[in-house]
Amino acid sequence: MDLQPPALKVMVIDDSRTIRRTAEMLLKNAGCEVITAVDGFDALAKIADNHPRIIFVDIMMPRLDGYQTCALIKNHSLFKAIPVIMLSSRDGLFDKARGRTAGSDQYLTKPFSREELLGAIKAHVPGFATVEHL
Repeated sequence: MDLQPPALKVMVIDDSRTIRRTAEMLLKNAGCEVITAVDGFDALAKIADNHPRIIFVDIMMPRLDGYQTCALIKNHSLFKAIPVIMLSSRDGLFDKARGRTAGSDQYLTKPFSREELLGAIKAHVPGFATVEHL
């Protein structure tokens, strides 16, 4: 039996259950371990417990939006190196610039594809390779 490397921990933060489930399914099929959170407050507690290698965060959420969540992650000494990918149905220049200002590493427009999610992981997590068999 060959030893598999541990699954890549990916966090998906979105108040939409549909988006969380879709992302979770796509990422699990690619061999990732997925942690989901319904908003920024939920996410911050889970980040400390799970130490994900990359985080996808929706911008428009109640309580703590994606910009605020990203800024809190990037301003924390233990978590600032974790890549944060913003997810939004809005793809205006202002939204993208605001995401960069908050510290995001990339910006994906919803609806996203499997290729976009995996491409973002490959771009920001060294050594990531999908484990699925085609």
